[in-house]
Amino acid sequence: VQLQASGGGPVQTGNSLRLTCAASGSTSTYAVMGWFRQAPGKEREFVAGERRGNRYYSNSSKGRFAISRDNAKNTVYLQMNSLKPEDTAVYYCVADRSSLIMSSMFIPDSWHYWGQGTLVTVSS
Repeated sequence: VQLQASGGGPVQTGNSLRLTCAASGSTSTYAVMGWFRQAPGKEREFVAGERRGNRYYSNSSKGRFAISRDNAKNTVYLQMNSLKPEDTAVYYCVADRSSLIMSSMFIPDSWHYWGQGTLVTVSS
């Protein structure tokens, strides 16, 4: 299983970015998919998750970010709007074949599959 994240880069405050995660196999085999991020010197933090069409967000991403999945393209996206300097982090795509309950989504060890990260740098 490979999850390939892309789309990161430098961006100014208030602008948008869309991250893409391409899976090596069919994303329909994953009950849940999502995104985490890790800022320098900080723990990994849940950003967003998608389970059977239901979407879940952290307090910091709610209202600004949107996760979506396209099983036909074996891809999951993270649309990030109104970016802030505190959104600067390495963003990781995650997936699991188990249907994680919402509270478990927030725990990094709950997720079985991790992609390599893509760096997002938001400057003021």
